[in-house]
Amino acid sequence: MTTLHPIIGVAANERRDAGDDMGHMAISYNPSGYIKAVQLVGGLPIMIPIGDPMNAKRYISMIDKLVLAGGQNVAPEFYGEVETIKSNDYNRERDAFEIALINEAIKQNKPIVGVCRGMQLVNVALGGSLNQHIHHHWQEKPMTQTSHDVLIDKHSPLDQIYGRKAHVNSFHRQSLKQIAPQLEVIAKSLDDHVVEAVQSIDPHLRFLGVQWHPDFMYNVRDEDLAFFRYAVYNL
Repeated sequence: MTTLHPIIGVAANERRDAGDDMGHMAISYNPSGYIKAVQLVGGLPIMIPIGDPMNAKRYISMIDKLVLAGGQNVAPEFYGEVETIKSNDYNRERDAFEIALINEAIKQNKPIVGVCRGMQLVNVALGGSLNQHIHHHWQEKPMTQTSHDVLIDKHSPLDQIYGRKAHVNSFHRQSLKQIAPQLEVIAKSLDDHVVEAVQSIDPHLRFLGVQWHPDFMYNVRDEDLAFFRYAVYNL
């Protein structure tokens, strides 16, 4: 599917209680950074709500590219482990649905962009695994500020956008452990070598994932908006 304005499907999250202001209703939502950034670079974003994995084929057929956003931790059973930490930060229905979207996007040769959890989930869907809990990667600074350095591989797509060394934000408690065979690491954190970005080495899969959040920074730093421009037009 090719359009003048690429149609970008952004997989949605759910909140079962939206609080007093929303009458404690359940809501489906996308963080607005993904929507606004895609719009600013000329794409047409649509939200794909969590649902029956059997509907993944139809959803993917409607879009040009798939974006997997941040959010909850990925449940350990999806990468063959038992839970070793106590956490309520899982949504197994979301995990299963988004894995179906990933598998269908691969079948239909649709590019995939993964941010934070999204990168982690693609690694899991392709046979990789995660560290269930890491320290020092959830910053106390506001989300529009950066907190640590990453080193980026020369000649990778991110080198063209951020350069060889970038200062990024950080909001994650899991990280990539075993890298899926279809992926290669293209960025790591400078201090502790946590995997910060991966890309596909499989000619049948177009995928780029980052651990930081350009969706928080797209309107305060040119590089992060350029990440979305690359994702919409070049991936």
